[in-house]
Amino acid sequence: MQTGKHSKYIRPLLYLIDLLIVSSLSYIFLSSKLVDIGFIVLFWILLSVLVSVYSVYRFTKIVRIISLFFKQTILLALLIFTYYYIREEFIPTKNIFHFFIALLLIINFWRILLFEIFKKYRIITGSNNKYVVIIGTNRSTKKLENFFNNSPEYGYRFEGFFSNKDVPNKTGTIEESFDFIIERNINEVYCSVKELSNDQIKIFIEFCETNMKILKFIADDKELFSKNLQLDYYDLSPIISLRKIPLDDPLKGGIKRVFDIIFALAVICFVLSWVTPLLAVLIKLESKGTVFFKQYRYGADFNKFLCYKFRSMTPNKESDLIQASKNDVRTTKIGKFIRRTSIDELPQFFNVLFGEMSVVGPRPLLMSHTDDYKDKINRFMLRHNVKPGITGLAQVSGHRGNIEKDSDMQNRVRYDVFYVENWSLILDLKIIIKTIFNVSKGEEKAY
Repeated sequence: MQTGKHSKYIRPLLYLIDLLIVSSLSYIFLSSKLVDIGFIVLFWILLSVLVSVYSVYRFTKIVRIISLFFKQTILLALLIFTYYYIREEFIPTKNIFHFFIALLLIINFWRILLFEIFKKYRIITGSNNKYVVIIGTNRSTKKLENFFNNSPEYGYRFEGFFSNKDVPNKTGTIEESFDFIIERNINEVYCSVKELSNDQIKIFIEFCETNMKILKFIADDKELFSKNLQLDYYDLSPIISLRKIPLDDPLKGGIKRVFDIIFALAVICFVLSWVTPLLAVLIKLESKGTVFFKQYRYGADFNKFLCYKFRSMTPNKESDLIQASKNDVRTTKIGKFIRRTSIDELPQFFNVLFGEMSVVGPRPLLMSHTDDYKDKINRFMLRHNVKPGITGLAQVSGHRGNIEKDSDMQNRVRYDVFYVENWSLILDLKIIIKTIFNVSKGEEKAY
């Protein structure tokens, strides 16, 4: 099944085009000064986060798109009034009004046009699809099935439904659905809570999080026990999403990525530029081997990447399997120092620059640890919904160092999942500040 491997680049590209429109109209109607245009673009970005103007999906109604951009444009015009009032610069009111009208018309026109083009594109090419299954059979699931089958322009491909009821045309039982979802690489699972018990719902939650599938519920009058629920409508069918990860929003992900690039470049230019040659000499003088140590780890979406460090051990065949422990004989003298101060992690800022890691996120584990624990600890795979980090919430909360027992990993995962589900730029800054403080005083478990 091909879902469109370049789909993830579509939203960021659309945002860039929107910013180009905003900056061009600012230049035409308001000011030719780069600082003024920069502030107006910044206002647009900040309002986009507050208004959630880019929370537009394939099932979103056109009326919803228009209302979001209308609200965004009005607030932007008010901010522009305030900006020039504070600057004590005179801009004719008619110029701001013309900017408002032009932006409103152009943004809505091109977004609606694009929305309709994507619908036709999905029908003609059969790409950019989400493959879905339904768990349960009743009037609500039938309505949703009809929506999937009769609305190909939305890009959903219905692959079958599963039920323990004796009904015709079902694909299999609920128990058989799990193998089907894996074998057919299903993207989204829609469960009728009317037909499932709470225990069955919990099983689907754990299954979908472990296998990185999107789980949604067909709303009815049965109480759901989860938090952070979001209600959407597919035609007339109410659909509840179990959880919403902040960084799934490409705009928030873009903000985090820009922050990562700026931070990584600053560290590479002002720290690594002089630390690297100094450490290279010390590492080489003490033991034979490379200056840098690289090792495969699992990253976002469970993709492998090479994680870089300054080499802190003598070359050995156990580095991929056995984590460093206290008084580890493999660790060199300079290695003890750079591990204690976390200097050995600095080359990972190149991983950040390459887009494989983030400054803050769940720490990438040894692949052997991931393979051991991914099926053992509930919600473990949720930590792979975002890029791994050089530092993380678990590490600044006292959960770094060797994994000696299952509870050590459970505590890490608990903090990692909290971070994934509650990300904010403020939280990243707090973690970075706490990391710097911990490193400066020396960490007990850094060995």
